[in-house]
Amino acid sequence: MATAPKNATGAAKAPAKRKTTPRKKGGDDKAPFSTADLLRDYRQMLLIRRFEEKAGQLYGMGLIGGFCHLYIGQEAVVVGLHASAAEVDTLVTSYRDHGHMLACGMDPGGVMAELAGRVGGYSKGKGGSMHMFSRKVNFFGGHGIVGAQVPIGTGLGFGHKYKGDGGVCFTYFGDGAVNQGQVYESFNMASLWKLPVVYVIENNLYGMGTAVARASASVELSRRGDAYGIPGVQVNGMDVIEVRKAGEKAVAHCRAGKGPIILEMKTYRYRGHSMSDPAKYRTKEEVSKMRKESDPIDNLRTFLLENKLADEDALKEIDRDVKSIITKAAEFAQQSPEPEPSELFTDVLVNA
Repeated sequence: MATAPKNATGAAKAPAKRKTTPRKKGGDDKAPFSTADLLRDYRQMLLIRRFEEKAGQLYGMGLIGGFCHLYIGQEAVVVGLHASAAEVDTLVTSYRDHGHMLACGMDPGGVMAELAGRVGGYSKGKGGSMHMFSRKVNFFGGHGIVGAQVPIGTGLGFGHKYKGDGGVCFTYFGDGAVNQGQVYESFNMASLWKLPVVYVIENNLYGMGTAVARASASVELSRRGDAYGIPGVQVNGMDVIEVRKAGEKAVAHCRAGKGPIILEMKTYRYRGHSMSDPAKYRTKEEVSKMRKESDPIDNLRTFLLENKLADEDALKEIDRDVKSIITKAAEFAQQSPEPEPSELFTDVLVNA
């Protein structure tokens, strides 16, 4: 059995944190994070937003085929939560996964090339939007089957506990998946064995085109673990600072050996369920209102400016840098060749 590294006392070492900037001492409750933390969040959310906008453009040009589910509007969820992740931690999610890949540190060029079906992509152009992995950053994929990632994430949590490595698995799924039976089988086992899993329900209010209230008898999704003794918290998923706070508490809960926890992130997607969705089930006024009042990037930008944590020139420079990265990613994707037909027969089996 694999064992975790030991410190001088013989106890398992605490997991190494991902590189981050220390919090300001004496910060108030409104902004308990350093300026560097918040600028990092702004940059990461903007990177995801610009990437998804470009992906939408390439899809419209016919350069991306198959399914493509954009994350526009939900950026604060994965950016805020991933700020609490350590190097040993794992992440698994659904098919709305590009934002999670970028938050983990996957190369935008490799992700875009995979969307375009090119050999420079993370799955050599054979997986597309929903089937990319990176063991290097412990990203265990987007998954096309609704709710299928939840038992996988539970298994990853079991692996962390078995190895004693101090890791936590961030398992993301949507409001449409919460009524799947496999989700509750996973909850039961995770609670029974006190597995270190943060179950993140990204409640964007619509499962494909069906409003939550029309599909769920109880719309308090954070309470779906009550029967299994799993605590749940509802969080404003459009506010990256609130997400950061909730993430820190949830991760501390898991690392302390208290078992799983549920975070219901109240968020919103601006685009349709997928690129083929005309989104006629909601009004333009509803979407416009959310964009105007709750956009996570605009609100953080306002916060940074009003609190004199950054000026217009600094934020414009971040935007220019991000746009340059995305332009290069798109160019790489289009210049990367398509896979040879022989690639159909590779990566089918693995020698274990």
